[in-house]
Amino acid sequence: MVVYGMQLPVQSQSTLYAEPWEAAAGPGDLLAVARAAEAHGFDYLASCDHVAIPRRLAGAMSTVWYDPVATLSFLAAATGRVRLLSHVAVVGLRHPLVTAKAYATLDHLSGGRLVLGVGAGHVQEEFEALGVDFARRGAVLDETVDALRAALGPEEYPEHLGERFAFKDLGQLPRPAQERVPVWVGGSSPAAVRRAALKGDGWLPQGDPREKLAVQIQRLLRLRADAGITEPITVGAITEALYVGAPGWDVGRRTLSGSPEALAASLRAYGDMGVHQIQVRFRSRSRAELTDQMAAFGAEVAPHLN
Repeated sequence: MVVYGMQLPVQSQSTLYAEPWEAAAGPGDLLAVARAAEAHGFDYLASCDHVAIPRRLAGAMSTVWYDPVATLSFLAAATGRVRLLSHVAVVGLRHPLVTAKAYATLDHLSGGRLVLGVGAGHVQEEFEALGVDFARRGAVLDETVDALRAALGPEEYPEHLGERFAFKDLGQLPRPAQERVPVWVGGSSPAAVRRAALKGDGWLPQGDPREKLAVQIQRLLRLRADAGITEPITVGAITEALYVGAPGWDVGRRTLSGSPEALAASLRAYGDMGVHQIQVRFRSRSRAELTDQMAAFGAEVAPHLN
């Protein structure tokens, strides 16, 4: 069974994927997109995480990066079903008790709709400004995930004793609404795939092309089996940019466009290789065109995905 979700527009505006109309967009546009996702069967909405962007990267990444907890909490009140994914939270930048307080509150307020996506991060200046060792960010993330498992569990007084973090006899209420908050690990490096296999409830690849994704999935599952982990893992994929129908404008040669049946046939290949959720992105020239594309996908493409 393949489900579909999407990263929110507006909240992050890297030149790799942001559309021109997003530059002048704001909270009302985010609300409209979230409500459209709720109405048209999307499994989740995702929000990214950066604290500050250095000048040297601002031209490519921009400095528009909304806080994921604030953004997803804002949208939680306007929705009732769609899940709320951090894709991905750079949790190593913060003490795990701080992260747990914020995300436990989000899960509590949303009625148990949080999916905590985590990643190692890649902006060195961001780590340096916050006093975190960039070179050791992988090891920091490994322990942070372990600490968050405890801190987001059911216990009012969670306990963790590790190399970098230790806490006990410190109560945190409210607890998450979910008994176990799903943790999806992002990234496609060998270390990230191993981390997802050994520590994750899900894996969020970072732009693996189709021809490489199947091999990565097999490695992920092999690592998990070799470690004796029998619980299922949710495997994700980020699809090519999509346009449902015949575009009357240049959507780029890498965009998949055409009839709903043709798009569904192409996207079914992800399920065939072992993917459980696809993250879709639509080319658009306005918020209205984006929500129209979401509606067309939900009504005409999604019924043929499985």
